[in-house]
Amino acid sequence: MSAVPGIDPDVPPSGPGCAECLAGEGEGWWFHLRRCAQCGHVGCCDSSPSRHASAHAAATGHPVAQSFEPGEDWFWSYADERYVRGPALAPPREHPPDQPVPGPAGRVPPDWVSRLR
Repeated sequence: MSAVPGIDPDVPPSGPGCAECLAGEGEGWWFHLRRCAQCGHVGCCDSSPSRHASAHAAATGHPVAQSFEPGEDWFWSYADERYVRGPALAPPREHPPDQPVPGPAGRVPPDWVSRLR
């Protein structure tokens, strides 16, 4: 376990996209992805219709998430509602490069922009 509370850098991400959206929960698509820094759960961001990442944080008490988007390495503390520093997490550190944003492919409605929160 890392020295940073709520962050375990050795845990890999749960998968290539939002676990709940891929399972058909909620709207079934996301805008951007967030990765729980404690257990690796990948959920959709708060701009996404279902907000699965913050729901995961609230349900589990896992306080920190990291962006799971290419080129982004920032951490967000849901508990403190601010950006925080954290160590490099186990790979992969972003969703697959062939996955579109928003995603997943084939599930994003044509009017997706109007559905963002």
